Amino acid sequence: MYQFSEPFRDPTGSPIRELFKYLGEPGMISVAGGYPASDLFDLDGLQHAAANAWSQPARCLQYGPTDGLPELKDEIARIMRQRGVSVTSTETMVTTGSQQGFDLLLRVMIEPGDVVLTEQPAYPATLQALRMQRARVVTIPVDEDGLDVARLTAMLESGAAGRPKLLYTVPTFANPTGATLTRERRAALLDLAIRFDFLIVEDEPYADLRFAGEFVPSLLSLAEQMDGARERLVYLGSLSKIVAPGLRIGWLVAPSDIVRRCVVAKQTADLCSAPWLQAIGAAYLAEGALQRHLPRITGVYQRKCAALCDALDAQLGSVVQFQRPEGGMFVWARMDGIDASALLAQAIHERVLFVPGTAFYADRVDASTFRLSFAAPGVDEFGEAVSRLARARQSIQNGASPR
Repeated sequence: MYQFSEPFRDPTGSPIRELFKYLGEPGMISVAGGYPASDLFDLDGLQHAAANAWSQPARCLQYGPTDGLPELKDEIARIMRQRGVSVTSTETMVTTGSQQGFDLLLRVMIEPGDVVLTEQPAYPATLQALRMQRARVVTIPVDEDGLDVARLTAMLESGAAGRPKLLYTVPTFANPTGATLTRERRAALLDLAIRFDFLIVEDEPYADLRFAGEFVPSLLSLAEQMDGARERLVYLGSLSKIVAPGLRIGWLVAPSDIVRRCVVAKQTADLCSAPWLQAIGAAYLAEGALQRHLPRITGVYQRKCAALCDALDAQLGSVVQFQRPEGGMFVWARMDGIDASALLAQAIHERVLFVPGTAFYADRVDASTFRLSFAAPGVDEFGEAVSRLARARQSIQNGASPR
């Protein structure tokens, strides 16, 4: 009856959001969604920022510039300086979450059939956006040190990766693996972008959530030290994981020619991100509230990560493999001989949620993998969550059929 466009004829929704319907079940513990802990929101700081923003109510309620309120762009420039990068106003735009920035970039840069490289496993919304744009996705494996740049080099030199237009990566505390790309690999990746003339999209929502290990500079900051690299970098930032996702504040940093076109694309999407929320975000950042609050977030996440990993070691250490992350929100695990989707079906019956690894693969799926998030649950819930996971595994071992 309806003549849908090709990408929407049989669309697949977010596999993570499909789990929402189970969250309200009594006694359910979720280590699934990548949500920041609600009890860590800086309510007082945000309330104070909201009051300051409302000192100009007409400005909060009126349309704003498509590329973002100037005061928020100034604060974003200050954040970027703290991250080792100098940016101009014409190189920066505010987006309604960093996901919008990626979507706008794809609309501006990618035509059907263009090759886009992604790390694998990868963030599912990235794969969704690429499919909607009808890109040809070529995947690069990752290991404990992030994107396998040596493998990428071999693929590019042999022609196996085609002629890529851009590469997408979450290099610091990746979603879903929690891995961080080493400095040496970052430099090598920048060199490849120059040699083979493709854009790197650096998605950095978790970089400020480091609670262990040594700081690694962003790709964008390293690019400033290499001739010809800066113009091949697009940087996506966000306040969602470090302030509050409800603000829907993200940003894109890119060469001015790219930003200008993304601004035009945004005009057809939402005209501008909500000025009221932008004003709150700008006031919050200007007051220095984020820098005061980050140590509290990272301290709690460190304890939560340790609690989850310790419980996995104690209760499933002989059957599960995982790497302890140094920050972020995720633990990536593998349980050999178990299909994680079947495990989830039993786990739901045991009142615990996680995300099977299938959601994060564009091809060559490893069905034994799964993602756990330590951000939202309480520290004292992880022991019970892993106990329930162990019972679900035992049910499968005993031959239980999927529920």
